[in-house]
Amino acid sequence: MIAGAVATLISLFGTRYLIIFFRRSGQGQPILGKEDHGPEHHMAKQGTPTMGGLAIVVAAFVGWIVAHVRDIAFSDQAMIVWVGILLMAFMGFLDDYIKVRKRHNRGIFWKQKNYITMLMSFGLAWWLVAATGIAESISLVRAGDLGFEVPTAVWVIWAGAIIWATTNAVNVTDGLDGLAGGSALMGFGAFMIIGYWEFRNPDIYDAVVNPLDMGVMAAAFAGACLGFLWWNAAPARIFMGDVGALAIGAALAFMALTLNTHLLLPLICGINVMEAGSVAVQMGVFKASGRRKRLFRMSPIHHHFELGGWPETTVIIRFWLISSICVASALAIYIADYTAQVG
Repeated sequence: MIAGAVATLISLFGTRYLIIFFRRSGQGQPILGKEDHGPEHHMAKQGTPTMGGLAIVVAAFVGWIVAHVRDIAFSDQAMIVWVGILLMAFMGFLDDYIKVRKRHNRGIFWKQKNYITMLMSFGLAWWLVAATGIAESISLVRAGDLGFEVPTAVWVIWAGAIIWATTNAVNVTDGLDGLAGGSALMGFGAFMIIGYWEFRNPDIYDAVVNPLDMGVMAAAFAGACLGFLWWNAAPARIFMGDVGALAIGAALAFMALTLNTHLLLPLICGINVMEAGSVAVQMGVFKASGRRKRLFRMSPIHHHFELGGWPETTVIIRFWLISSICVASALAIYIADYTAQVG
């Protein structure tokens, strides 16, 4: 509760400061136009301050730190997670900064960014294994629940793929005002509950390293997203940018890995899977047809519905509803397993 409250307040006022700062400096978000096959219906948003994700990351970090005054131990695992989040945030910041300076929505890292973040993801996954007692098994709701473990090298590849895929999926989702922040808020809320639940039931979740610390981190990120949404709700006065999207995606992935809920993550991040999946399907159909046909009017899929006549706020709220159903279903599966274990 301390982490969430502190992070909310810092994010609320910190985001307001960023809006003022970026407006005075005359730096805003460029939008891809018709010549780049971008969402030209969003051209009115061009010039809106961006990089608001800086407030989310700083607020979450401070909230997490302040919460430790209640005698919560700092875990090595959480330290590694924070290094990973900050590295991803820095990559996003570089890309955002270059976009703003070039006044074009494709930074120098447009193509290279995926390869760099992929290498970083595998490196961070290896660090988790090498430096902590993280369970080396692929799990649904708890370590070993699928009945097998995998070699360390396989786990590193698996975990690295999860980190990389989730960061990119959240980045793809960040295309409408408040969509990525609102869905991430629900996901962090789920991990907050899971972290605390595992802390209270160590006999069942004995393979988790300091779940309370991860639950506190989830609460801090949830609060940071909440404060940011005050300014990011449609019509947005600031965008989170890649700096926020990559950091949030990394945080969600790390929480799934450290709390042994790997296969629950696609459901908790259901809206992100849908968004990233629509891009993959669109590209597959386009290439398979010899670059003549597209399945959707535009991808990610939120643009498809916009071009179909849905107002932006309608798309956002309906996607939030889908996200809430996915998160509730994930928690239902988690609690059902716990009930079976207790029974």
